[in-house]
Amino acid sequence: MNKLQTLDYVAILLYMVMVSGIGLYLGRFVKNINDYFKGGNSVSWVANGVSNFMTMFSTSIFVAYAGIAYTHGLVALTVIWCSVPPSVFAALVLAKRWQRAGIMSPVEFLETRFNAPVRQLLSWGGVGFKVLDEMIKLYAIGLFVATATQISLETAILSCGLVVLLYTVAGGLWAVVVTDVVQCIILGLATIILLPLSLQAAGGFSNLSVQLPAHMTFTNGPKGQPTYLMVYYIMVLIKFCGNWAFMQRFYSAETESDARKTGWLSAALFLIFPIIFLLPAIAARVVIPELKDPEMAYVSICLKLLPQGLMGLMISAMFAATMSTLSAEYNVTASVITSDIYKRLFNPNATSKQLLLMGRISTIALGLMVTGGALFVGGFGGAFEANKLFTGLFAIPMVIPLVFGILMHKPNPIGAMGAVVGGVIVGLVLNGFSSLTWEIATLIEMVVCFLIFWLSGFIKSNDVAYNQRVAAFFSKLEIPISKVKNATVNAMQPILQRLYGVALAGTGLLFVVIGSPSVGVYSGKMAITAGLLCLITSFFLFKKKKKEPTQKQVGQVH
Repeated sequence: MNKLQTLDYVAILLYMVMVSGIGLYLGRFVKNINDYFKGGNSVSWVANGVSNFMTMFSTSIFVAYAGIAYTHGLVALTVIWCSVPPSVFAALVLAKRWQRAGIMSPVEFLETRFNAPVRQLLSWGGVGFKVLDEMIKLYAIGLFVATATQISLETAILSCGLVVLLYTVAGGLWAVVVTDVVQCIILGLATIILLPLSLQAAGGFSNLSVQLPAHMTFTNGPKGQPTYLMVYYIMVLIKFCGNWAFMQRFYSAETESDARKTGWLSAALFLIFPIIFLLPAIAARVVIPELKDPEMAYVSICLKLLPQGLMGLMISAMFAATMSTLSAEYNVTASVITSDIYKRLFNPNATSKQLLLMGRISTIALGLMVTGGALFVGGFGGAFEANKLFTGLFAIPMVIPLVFGILMHKPNPIGAMGAVVGGVIVGLVLNGFSSLTWEIATLIEMVVCFLIFWLSGFIKSNDVAYNQRVAAFFSKLEIPISKVKNATVNAMQPILQRLYGVALAGTGLLFVVIGSPSVGVYSGKMAITAGLLCLITSFFLFKKKKKEPTQKQVGQVH
């Protein structure tokens, strides 16, 4: 199997300079925590939808789900399509509620809906789970980099972790969203180039069907069994709808209409793009049949089929995909530390400058913890198994109050606390001390959590202040926000539009330059074509651009 060549490293360096420059540039315009954690509510629904897709995507798709595709085939699509229902449900039901709640962080409404202890339990517990969850994502990209290069897994994790940390501190949500859009474009173009190459190397789709007939079904293997899929889909639905970064994309949208469109676009991307991403991993089973680690399927076929330079673009774009995921998670988790812990408990009168500083300090602390913890993820059986285990144990109990607390009037603080504590205990017992399968244990845990939460609603509270507060909260959720877009007020739109143009121009030049040495082969021609399309698109963006406001004008808007 090939390794990265000089041109690949040049592509990686140029790409990282471009995306890091975006983050550093946007950091100039971050003046307060609303800018840092909500993007000043100035992010378009298209960018929000793409960013939501990329944030939930990450390189774990190319590692964990690629391993499933290599081992069992199209069932990987059945499993990954679990991401579609949460986006649809958010668009139909939750988006408007998160908008109307008027929150700065995803757990802020819990004090109004329940009480201060529930807010703190979900804040501290949620931060702990986020560290575990992001460890898995960093492990996945470390595994990818280690496979493609000659460095050890530990060195890859540490190097990637430090690069991610340096990038995420400056630009806040604006940087997250803009780089997500650019990364989505580059990932899409690179994988579209890889798809026909991999199918051709495997003898075509028809040969795949002959060689791997079981792989061409959507229910092959243990992960295709109805019980497993039912539990996994329910688990992901609850997890995503209670995922802080997922919620942030909706309450940071400009309007309720934009929030709904964000959900629909996310659902469409989750439905279509995985087909392009996972077919090469299935083809790898024929092209490279003796892989020791199935989770290395995608990187292995990339290294085998992509020429110099394009492999560098692929690995840098995949690294950036996880970097954007980590950046988004660091950003929203830092918002909880800043707003729900630091400001609420330690410094209620904190100034905007102090809160912004705390947001950045929190981001650094999170990055260091995640980087250190990622070194030990391999001991849990790999990226997919670790993610599945942590989600079942911790995510489900903690998101029940978040998701159902904004949907159901009657459950009280006792139910919220009980669902979290009881769910974690039940999960630990069933997964650690019983012979039950993961799906049965997780199903029991979800039912127990929900029942504890729901049954608490039959215990009527005599606290008049609590009852009035909850009634007022749900009345607020029923009133649409009469907010109208105003292009003259949204000072960040011209800045973001210019950045998209610059980024697309840089991307186009990168594809043209990197594809030129391979112009004689199909992949080189496709890379140059993709680059030219990016350059043409950037030309139209620059042609439409408006006068960029000064930093002072941006500050006046906020």
